[in-house]
Amino acid sequence: MTTLIHQATIVNEGEQYVGSVLIENQCIATIIRGTDISAVSADCLVDARGQYLIPGCIDDHVHFRDPGLTQKADMHTESRAAARGGVTSVMDMPNCNPQTITIDALEAKFADARDKCIVNHSFYLGATTDNIDEIHRVDPRTVCGVKLFMGSSTGGMLVDKDERIETIFRESPTLIALHCEDQHVISANTAKYKAETMSDDPDVTYHPLIRSEEACYRSTAKAVELARKTGAHIHIMHISTARELELLQQGDVPDKQITAEVCLPHLYYTDADYATYGTRIKCNPAVKSAADREALRKALRDGLIDVVGTDHAPHLLSDKVGGSLKAASGIPTIQYVLPAMLELADRGVFSLAEVVEKMAHNPAILYKVKGRGFIREGYRADLVLVKPDAPHTVDAEEIASKCAWSPFEGHTFRWDITHTWINGHAVYQEGEFDERYKGERLLSYRSQSLHQYIFLPCLGYGTTLCCRGRGARLSVMPCRMGCLI
Repeated sequence: MTTLIHQATIVNEGEQYVGSVLIENQCIATIIRGTDISAVSADCLVDARGQYLIPGCIDDHVHFRDPGLTQKADMHTESRAAARGGVTSVMDMPNCNPQTITIDALEAKFADARDKCIVNHSFYLGATTDNIDEIHRVDPRTVCGVKLFMGSSTGGMLVDKDERIETIFRESPTLIALHCEDQHVISANTAKYKAETMSDDPDVTYHPLIRSEEACYRSTAKAVELARKTGAHIHIMHISTARELELLQQGDVPDKQITAEVCLPHLYYTDADYATYGTRIKCNPAVKSAADREALRKALRDGLIDVVGTDHAPHLLSDKVGGSLKAASGIPTIQYVLPAMLELADRGVFSLAEVVEKMAHNPAILYKVKGRGFIREGYRADLVLVKPDAPHTVDAEEIASKCAWSPFEGHTFRWDITHTWINGHAVYQEGEFDERYKGERLLSYRSQSLHQYIFLPCLGYGTTLCCRGRGARLSVMPCRMGCLI
């Protein structure tokens, strides 16, 4: 079946113009500027006048809780929430049960997703203190990255010894995504504020004091130092402080060794909002000051921060009872990330083009996602149609996430997502889902793990001197005609 999206305002690659897009065989077949469609025909015509057509968002940071934590969320429910929110591709974290810390567990997760996940997907392999052999087996063409918890972790995945971190940095065949919070600082702050408040669970307003600027900065600084030492490509996730920005790189995404993500809660809320939302906006790292938020917004506009993620992390409301220590950390955000970012565009914080760049283009560039993230002929038809001046107030009935709550309940957004196409299939359309279709495994045009090997002149017949990893560890390995055996 062919579909023609007609007379939309297309926002793509820094441009905004009225045009039409023809979808055929899961791909964008034709892009037409202007209103004349006499040269094309289609089985289905979508009248998009007055609406904006953008490439589907690529979320590099979700926790779908599957497997093992499915009382909170699962791949089916959360992929529905993603599609409803204009997110067409997701990259899911390894701290589930069992943890995704082996290639077998990783492939089992992909197999499960084929039956459950209605959006495109990839999964991180989790790093531990002793799974470097599994990390060596990662194929960068089919796996989005390695996730390393350098501070806060779930399920005992903390890696905080310099020598272990350095080994992973040197030998990972792909991008390393980092959670940076210094556990020693957090522990000291916890003891301090427990004593100060005479409570084992200080109020949630103490959360940004416990998980402080210093905790974030110290861990991020260590990561940057080790990355520069080893040459690793690190991606620092959910930057939350102005101070950390001094550690980041300016420039185009493909040229960076150190890239960074900011998540919606840190762009939208401040520590003053704990008084209104309480533990509903409790996440790790903590939402911090208004000055931090403004600095993060500016850094995103200026290209110091590269992408916007969600850190979508559903919990049951019963898990959110308590204060800064006992209430679970994590917020379900994926369904409302695009309306919220478009709201910030309405306020003049970002332009529409910047929203598209940071939520679609740059994630595709950063992860070298094959054939997605742009409205280009020949690319997969991952597309979102959004309608302005269509106010709707969030209520519990419309929430697709299994946890069934959102900090945005009661909030009125001006923008509404009317259609989400994934590989040319209208998975979400005007309030209805088509769940007959399932998303695809994301593929990358990164080289396979063999890129880790640098061939040097032969020392003798049948051997070559190789450098494995980005560091300087050398080993002699058998070869024939320049190929590893």
